[in-house]
Amino acid sequence: MRIFALIATWWVTAVATAWAASPPGALEFCSVAEPAVLYDGPSQKATPLFVMVRQTPVEVVVTLGGWLKVRDASGGLAWLEKRQLSEQRTLLVTAARAQVRNAPAATAPLVFEAEREVVLELMDPAANRANANGWVKVRHRDGQSGFIRVDQVWGL
Repeated sequence: MRIFALIATWWVTAVATAWAASPPGALEFCSVAEPAVLYDGPSQKATPLFVMVRQTPVEVVVTLGGWLKVRDASGGLAWLEKRQLSEQRTLLVTAARAQVRNAPAATAPLVFEAEREVVLELMDPAANRANANGWVKVRHRDGQSGFIRVDQVWGL
């Protein structure tokens, strides 16, 4: 019983410290650099939950040493090792069929359409912070690029 109390105290202290280190609203997005096993706790001894594929965008919620608690597009939370992430920004298409246009306007010519769950690279994330009237510039892995509405993707 005493060991359980010590472990519980350590866990609460570690999580509280990590939470305090991340100011409110300072969540960041990044992508998985390589296929990564996600766990229910910040340790390889924790229960593995699933494998996330390369380039999947995630939102970093908590940092604890070399581990990050991340949120995926479905809202699920899990832990993975920090070394498995890339600073490259990607977005996940959430619309059934998203339109990518050659300018940030609904009347601009269509470049291509992307189906739900397609991953797109966010071009120039710093410039896209303002979301140009609800649009961001993206690139498909085949090289095509254009503008997509922010309400058709997750990862911003």
